[in-house]
Amino acid sequence: QVQLVESGGGLVQAGGSLRLSCARSGIIFNLNAMGWYRQAPGKQRELVALITSGGITNYAESVKGRFTISRDTAKNTVSLQMNSLKPEDTAVYYCNADSKIRTYWGQGTQVTVSS
Repeated sequence: QVQLVESGGGLVQAGGSLRLSCARSGIIFNLNAMGWYRQAPGKQRELVALITSGGITNYAESVKGRFTISRDTAKNTVSLQMNSLKPEDTAVYYCNADSKIRTYWGQGTQVTVSS
């Protein structure tokens, strides 16, 4: 059974940094990509960053230059380094794993940026 467990969320002041981590257990066949999505109150869930099985990264325009996604294939983890955080980055952040068969989600971790 595949599980994605996020950690690293919290409260930070604007301009600060946080690092989110996602630990994956279980085997995912034909994994396409892993990534991070976020959902703010009253808004739709949106892509923040992803990294493909080939190592290609993609970022939302709003986080380019501030966030960095990385992975450790040996440890089955994906991380999101978030710098220069803004109040508008406040949301629940979800880890995502996408394969040809289905999509997996973590339970989410809250990130709150105070102004």
